[in-house]
Amino acid sequence: MFTPNGFKRILVTGGAGFIGGTLIRKLLVETDATVFNLDKLGYASDLTSINLILNQLGSEGSDRYKLLSVDLFDKQQTHEAIAASNPDLVLHLAAESHVDRSIESPEAFVNSNVIGTFNLLQAVLKHWQALPKERQNKFRFHHISTDEVFGSLGEQGFFSEKSAYDPRSPYSASKAASDHLVHAWHHTYGLPIVLTNCSNNFGPWQFPEKLIPLVILKALRAEPIPLYGDGKNIRDWLYVDDHVEALLLVATKGQLGKSYCIGGRSEKSNLDVVKEICVLMDKLRPKEMSHKELITKVADRPGHDRRYAIDSTWISQDLGWTPKNNFQTGLEKTVFWYLQNTKWCNEIREKSAYMGNRIGLNQS
Repeated sequence: MFTPNGFKRILVTGGAGFIGGTLIRKLLVETDATVFNLDKLGYASDLTSINLILNQLGSEGSDRYKLLSVDLFDKQQTHEAIAASNPDLVLHLAAESHVDRSIESPEAFVNSNVIGTFNLLQAVLKHWQALPKERQNKFRFHHISTDEVFGSLGEQGFFSEKSAYDPRSPYSASKAASDHLVHAWHHTYGLPIVLTNCSNNFGPWQFPEKLIPLVILKALRAEPIPLYGDGKNIRDWLYVDDHVEALLLVATKGQLGKSYCIGGRSEKSNLDVVKEICVLMDKLRPKEMSHKELITKVADRPGHDRRYAIDSTWISQDLGWTPKNNFQTGLEKTVFWYLQNTKWCNEIREKSAYMGNRIGLNQS
């Protein structure tokens, strides 16, 4: 057990989400830090995985974990949460993140991702300025963002820390705005920040509206598997455990004021992703026909970006990070996990009232 870089009190926003939950579990198991989980507990939030770890750790774990049920859109609650947690390190993951939902309900994304980040920055700045000099010098604010802020790539090229911002959806625009706020609070007020932009994450415990778990569950139920447009939109896939390792490296050793791009070096078209899942399903849950026969083309998402891909050279050179999982190994782990955890999948779908239906076609 260790305390990373002297960070004894770590605040994770959005810790009841997919990436945040993975991060908190790692912190509880591998460090002796006290971890505060600030989350508004929205439709996609789930604490099952964290509670499993707490049960395994017993009192040692529960004494080091505190849940703060707070919506960052509420300014007063946010300031009170920062005062109560008194953090040495803030890892800001809380965000509305599903592009389809941002098309349907853009206001929620502005409220959470823009105003929520503003409220958090103001509360954290006040906290940091009041810290004793020794703690102030160690303090860090790590903002976790997405490669989608850079827009869409053609057939060639990669996103990097030098890429211009060109967001195309309400989701990516709201994340781009939050990135700019974080950089501004560093340059204007001196707040010690680091920022990361990651590619598409996947792995266990992901809410089933995202592509990979959605396809797994559709295949398991022998339901039509929706494929947007021609299926040739390309994404760079990053296994969530690799992402979390990169986040902790940047948080503890990254250069202040700098951004780091984190990618899985695994470009795949949506069609290829769906087909690879079907191949695994044919092996693990064979049916009379191939699961590929369930693939059904549907109307494309409005403004669907064609290709994302990240050049991770900078984080590899500066911090020595490279992903341990390629797409195939990560996908095998993921498919197997979902097949072993259908009870959780059913429960989270029922709790959220999301049953795999298409969303995001409204353009208002």
